[in-house]
Amino acid sequence: MITAGLNRRNLLKWTGVGATVMVAGAMLPNFGISTALAADLGAGDIGVLNYAYALEQLEAAFYIQVVKTPYAGITKVELSNLKAIRDHEIAHRDFLKKALGRKAIPGLEVDFSSVDFTSKKSVLGTADVFENLGVAAYNGAGQLIQNVDYLAVAGSIVSVEARHAATIAELLSGFGKAAAGGKNVNSKGLDGALLPSQVLPKAAPFIVTPVTANALS
Repeated sequence: MITAGLNRRNLLKWTGVGATVMVAGAMLPNFGISTALAADLGAGDIGVLNYAYALEQLEAAFYIQVVKTPYAGITKVELSNLKAIRDHEIAHRDFLKKALGRKAIPGLEVDFSSVDFTSKKSVLGTADVFENLGVAAYNGAGQLIQNVDYLAVAGSIVSVEARHAATIAELLSGFGKAAAGGKNVNSKGLDGALLPSQVLPKAAPFIVTPVTANALS
C-alpha cells in the first residue's frame, strides 16, 4: 500500500465534491476540508489547462509507482507496456506544466493507499478507471477551450489516453470488445465526455492536495 503526504491540512477538497468511487471492487472515501485552504485551478483556458495538469499529475504518479513496484506475476510484455504509458503520462504532465508557467498549480500529493500494488487486478482495475476517466475528461473539457492551439493539443493527448485505455483493457481481459471500447463507447460510436464537475469527484479519493475548481463547469 502506498500513501503520500496524508495529513489534516492536505486532505482534498474539490468544490462541490462529496462522493465515493468504485475501483477494483472497493468503495473509496472522499475527503473534505474548508475551501478556504484550497488553491483554485483558475478560469478560462488556464483553468482547463490546470485541470488537465492535475489529472496528468495523478496518472504520472500512479504509473511511476506501478513500474517501481511491479505487481506479482507481471510479464515482460506487461511491464514494457506500463513503462510506455508511464513515459507518456510524464511527458503530458511536463508539457502542461511548461505551458502554464507561473500559472500552474503546485505539484499535487497523491494517496494510493486504496490500491494494492502487489495485485494485478487492483493495479489494472485502477488504471482502467484512470484512463477512461482521462478520455472522458478531455472530451468534456474541449468545449471550454477557447484557444484553438490548446484544443489541438488536447485532441492529441486524448487520442493517446484512448490508446492507453485500450491497452489496459487488453491486459485485463485480452483482445476483444473491451479493448475496442466496450461499455465506454456508445451506440453512435462515440466515447464518453464528462465536465470537470463530473470528473473531479471521481479523482478526489486519490488526491490529497487542496484544490478547487470554482470557475469550471
